[in-house]
Amino acid sequence: MRFDIFTLFPEVFQPYLDASIIKRARQNGLIDINLYNIRDWAKDRHHTTDDTPYGGGGGMVMKPEPVFEAVEAVLGTQRQIPLILMTPQGRPFTQKIAKELSTVQHIGLLCGHYEGIDERIREHLITDEISIGDYVLTGGELPALVIMDAVSRYIPGVLGDPTGAEDDSHASGLLEYPHYTRPPVFRGWPVPDILLSGNHAEIDRWRHEQSMKRTAEKRPDLLDKFQSGQDDE
Repeated sequence: MRFDIFTLFPEVFQPYLDASIIKRARQNGLIDINLYNIRDWAKDRHHTTDDTPYGGGGGMVMKPEPVFEAVEAVLGTQRQIPLILMTPQGRPFTQKIAKELSTVQHIGLLCGHYEGIDERIREHLITDEISIGDYVLTGGELPALVIMDAVSRYIPGVLGDPTGAEDDSHASGLLEYPHYTRPPVFRGWPVPDILLSGNHAEIDRWRHEQSMKRTAEKRPDLLDKFQSGQDDE
């Protein structure tokens, strides 16, 4: 899968891309991540990518020319590749959307900055808008990393466990069950006996019960959307 990321600050991404699971996925050719500095398409000698808003007001607005030229140079003018804008005005990002995007072979991510983007970018270039929460960040770089990471987890081979993404919190509509590892007793606190029993059917049942319990305690709103069975009730 290929991610093309358009940003004013490509240096923000590199430390994260060169670490952990994302680094291994790139080395193994499972995901391809390309960073494009929008300033490289600015025509003036100062590489200007923003200007004051028409009508007055505070802040600066990203200019349309360098954004259009950057995207069209990389993705083409008659493109079928989705270009997603990182914006607090977008649809809320969820695990379901991450899974849906993982089925697309090539995605463009546009990182907004300053006060926002020229509306003509939104109207004539963007195909989707996504928000990672009801708050405002300095730029779209962190949201782009969040989306890229969450989507990559669904790419076969990225995680060591082939079913790992399906077990994550929110993947099933519930929060994930608690985990334990060695030692079996730490400071007098033991691991639940069921996890040491070797009875995988009972372990699966216990984990599901714990997911239900944890969701009810921490995010009861999720249970309203969860398709529960008779045993869950």
